[in-house]
Amino acid sequence: MIASSTSPKRGIGGHSIRSGAFNRCRRFRTAATGATVASNAPPCRTRRRTATLRAAGIHLVLCAAMLIGGTSLAQVLGPPPKDLQDVGIVEQSGAQVPLDLPFVDSDGRALQLRDVFDGKRPVLLTLNYSNCPMLCSLQLTGLFDALHEMPWNLGENFQMVTVSIDPAEVPQRAQLTKQKYLKMYGRAGVAGGWRCLTGKEGDIRQLADAVGFHYRRVPETGEYAHAAGVMVLTPEGRVSRYLYGVVYDPQTIRLSLVEAADGKIGSPLDQVLLYCFHYDETKGRYGTAATTVVRIGGVLTVLGIGCMVLVFRRRKSPPHGPSATAEAAAAEPRQVGSDG
Repeated sequence: MIASSTSPKRGIGGHSIRSGAFNRCRRFRTAATGATVASNAPPCRTRRRTATLRAAGIHLVLCAAMLIGGTSLAQVLGPPPKDLQDVGIVEQSGAQVPLDLPFVDSDGRALQLRDVFDGKRPVLLTLNYSNCPMLCSLQLTGLFDALHEMPWNLGENFQMVTVSIDPAEVPQRAQLTKQKYLKMYGRAGVAGGWRCLTGKEGDIRQLADAVGFHYRRVPETGEYAHAAGVMVLTPEGRVSRYLYGVVYDPQTIRLSLVEAADGKIGSPLDQVLLYCFHYDETKGRYGTAATTVVRIGGVLTVLGIGCMVLVFRRRKSPPHGPSATAEAAAAEPRQVGSDG
């Protein structure tokens, strides 16, 4: 496997080009392929997340080395390998995915992509394949770790669809992959919220091109070079947000879904958080919007001053009305008359 990353660039039309966590498959296999991997580690979520973070840390170290090295490092490394050329994600925010594409789900049922979208719930889209030796397993593990930390159940406020980029993958293989990660997710009654789809080469390519996901098959190994990313789609099937890497922040996923649904899901607090936070593409997560905080602080300050002035004036102003007249009359000295 070859893992590399480059900083965001600008492509045709001004779209952001990100090349993240590239995957070139080699001869070893992980649990994603069903092979036995010798390990004394207990099968717990903490250990899985530690392994995912370790892999992500190695990836970040490589990225930092490339950034620090600058031109000299690029000159040493030269151009990217042929297998990694034209591989990456070109953001197509606002693009409509082709809903009439035919696929087959992991239960063997034929469907169109439109069957995944109900006009109410946003959709997380990933492009993977079950026989991927490492990257797909890391990505799906990191994604389901984050989903497990969210209060929402898969299939309630949002849906997820994974399309295999390998046209040779059969529904039975996709079903094994689905069962593996649903077991990791550990919540009952959520199988209907995640569709694992297989399809023909042309249909897969058309969907991948629509969302800017560029990959290529390596002829020598029959495996695929691709990037790691999650596309957040609106309930109508338009691209709303891209999330990169193999480790995901639960709050970022939640706010991305709320944003994609345009207020159709989430609580009033989620809407407030979305107003106070904005997505920072350089960090890949939502951060505090300074201008919004200043604006809210200014409004609260004005309201506070106004309340203080109102209270002060009410205390200083003389009383009015019938009760005030009666009190004033009672306060006047009485005139005592005398007889003859």
